[in-house]
Amino acid sequence: MRKIKEHIHGYTYGTAEVPMSPVTLAELKSLKETVGFTRESEHYLQLAGHVLEGQTRQIVRRWRSEIIASIPNLARHSRSLEGNPLPDYLASSSLRFEQWILDTCFRPYDQNWLNYQHEIALRHTAVKKNQTDKVQSTPYVPLRDVVGFIAVMNETIKPFLAAKANSQEEVERMHQAWCKSMQLQMGLWAKPYTGLNEW
Repeated sequence: MRKIKEHIHGYTYGTAEVPMSPVTLAELKSLKETVGFTRESEHYLQLAGHVLEGQTRQIVRRWRSEIIASIPNLARHSRSLEGNPLPDYLASSSLRFEQWILDTCFRPYDQNWLNYQHEIALRHTAVKKNQTDKVQSTPYVPLRDVVGFIAVMNETIKPFLAAKANSQEEVERMHQAWCKSMQLQMGLWAKPYTGLNEW
């Protein structure tokens, strides 16, 4: 499996540290049908992965350093409670963010993937935020901001998808597959927020 680097702090995909998702594979199948995520989507998402895998650092830098850092209500979630930078946390979480791009494109959407979606979501809620990197930051990232930022990621990923010699049609299909995966993942990420007052 493609990895950004051999050891990524806090990256526990497929390990016993990751609990079983409460979402069933049958529910995942239904959610795929809801968003229109098909075998063709999988094909174009893998094609997108080949295009993006050499660009993950630039993509995450665009999202975090150029966009999130310029929006105070988003930037605060990766800073201390006093608003100071947390460079070690930023470095580790950025590597995990890069790896998430590759996992989105290349991993089979099976039980391990489903489990890790739940784990990622928990790390944005008060249940697990700050635990992986042992930092003192905001207690959770509001669901509204997580969902809202998907529009930004979907828009800004497109130039990266067009960075190689793919046809315009291929770029459009890769982008559609990416957007469907984002909707699928947000549907799954909403589950841990259910019952929490963290909208």
